[in-house]
Amino acid sequence: MRVRLTALLPAMLAAGCATNPDKDPVQLRLNDLEARVARMERIVTNEAQVSQNVDEMQGSLRELRGDIEELQHNNETLNKQQRAFYTDLDKRLSAAGGGSGVLAGAAAGAAAGTAAGAAAGAEGAAAGSNAPSPTEQAVYGQAFDALKAGSYSIAITGFKDFLKTYPDSSLADNAQYWLGEAYYVSHEYDSAAGSFRTVLKKWPDSPKAPDAMLKLGYTQFAQKQFPAARATLDEVTRKYPGTDSAKLAAERLRRMPAQPSQ
Repeated sequence: MRVRLTALLPAMLAAGCATNPDKDPVQLRLNDLEARVARMERIVTNEAQVSQNVDEMQGSLRELRGDIEELQHNNETLNKQQRAFYTDLDKRLSAAGGGSGVLAGAAAGAAAGTAAGAAAGAEGAAAGSNAPSPTEQAVYGQAFDALKAGSYSIAITGFKDFLKTYPDSSLADNAQYWLGEAYYVSHEYDSAAGSFRTVLKKWPDSPKAPDAMLKLGYTQFAQKQFPAARATLDEVTRKYPGTDSAKLAAERLRRMPAQPSQ
């Protein structure tokens, strides 16, 4: 019996090695596939996180641009008010026989930071009459705050009411642009495109015109109007070279496929 067991032992060991899962080619293949699936899942997760981060960064950038615009507007308004004050004071002194037109020019020069501004003080004060009223600023500010807070429907209503009530306001071009932004982030692309086109048509020289043309291109791309989007973005780079809008347009053009899928 001992001889038979000794003879069978090598065969049993060989059989055990044959069934070792570490050497099973099917199991090895399964392990490899599971590892590849795990790597793909990690890649997909990372891409989703990157996409979310990009959306958050774009939202933060939109808020920062809005804050900068608001600060610039407040500074401009303050300068105009200062020029108007000194012009009025100069007129009072002149009427009393002690004025020479120096105060208004000096005030404008201080606001502009140049000698030419001092010479054009009276002209700058006259332009101050176009400054928005406190009521205009309040209505505009409420709509803008709603946009920054993500209350897009409230912002849309607010900017539309502002444009209807104050169509000739010095803030009208800004309100029209931000109305387009509110439509865009709400995926109301037809209305967004109409708002951006209105900025370009009514205020072609507005500081918001480059941004309006850029966002029109973005909107056309979202609408899958790819040839139109490419043409609009190309025009941004040609018409506004060196601007942030031109840089963003060029970047979008580089990432835009030659033949996007419909």
